[in-house]
Amino acid sequence: MIESIATYRQTFLDHLAQIQFPESPRDLYAPIEYILDIGGKRIRPVLVLLSADLYGAEPEEALPAAAAVEIFHNFTLIHDDIMDAAPLRRGKETVHEKWDTNTAILSGDAMLIEAYRQLEYYSPEVFKPMMQFFSKTALEVCEGQRDDMDFETLDQVGIDQYLTMIKYKTAVLVGCALKMGALIGGASQADQQALYTFGIGLGLAFQLQDDYLDVFGDPETFGKQVGGDIIENKKTFLYLKALELAGEQETRELRDLYSIKTRDPQAKVQRVTQIFRSSGSADGARELIRKYTDEAFEQLESLNLPENRKSVLREFGDWLLNRDF
Repeated sequence: MIESIATYRQTFLDHLAQIQFPESPRDLYAPIEYILDIGGKRIRPVLVLLSADLYGAEPEEALPAAAAVEIFHNFTLIHDDIMDAAPLRRGKETVHEKWDTNTAILSGDAMLIEAYRQLEYYSPEVFKPMMQFFSKTALEVCEGQRDDMDFETLDQVGIDQYLTMIKYKTAVLVGCALKMGALIGGASQADQQALYTFGIGLGLAFQLQDDYLDVFGDPETFGKQVGGDIIENKKTFLYLKALELAGEQETRELRDLYSIKTRDPQAKVQRVTQIFRSSGSADGARELIRKYTDEAFEQLESLNLPENRKSVLREFGDWLLNRDF
């Protein structure tokens, strides 16, 4: 399965390299080429190609939709980095740092337009439902980002609110990629919906695992600063679950730690991590990741596909989540 993922990924990268942006104005298009070149797992375009392939579509038919999803995803990253004042993205300077904020905003806007232009490849009977669904997803991603920004200043955030936020900010685009590929392949409405729901479950589990690994991951393999969410006082599931489960003293201490930016972040990270463990929050996160993963896999039972093709999706889910954590 890993070989198949690598094949899909390389097929997409070859296609992406062929997309030509105008030479002028250079400061509009150079940032687009830059953000698209600095990597990432390319999970979303791979899912478009995979799901289309499951229903017999040729890669050439699915590549424009795969490009639309990936260009849109990177557009959101440019704007997210501006809102977060993030200096780095995948170990490289963010677009607003390498150029400036106004350039990053405008180049991001151009990427959004280019994402929609990629869909012009499709015939009217495919284009209309794909455009409607893509637009719905794009708006939901914006809603998720708005909620994420609001959570930074809210004193009280519920776990259900958080899960809704990560569903819109992260999971809906995973579901969208799978559904778009199935639509291109001519899958039934029922199969399209089942794959979309499968993608939502995977996306939720993936984001929750990302939250978990931010605290408990191996810095050598995680690829990010471990404890970064704690240092930035991000109200992740781990934090919210700890407030629900911890005793009065630990709850008060946790709130105090999340109200400050300390000069000794490692001591803060260490203490918060202890509270996440002792309160049962860490165990709760692992349980919820497994719950969403299992619910996602249940959706595959209803697909009108041979069992060996369903197993491809199960293998992808296991590879993505690496459930032995």
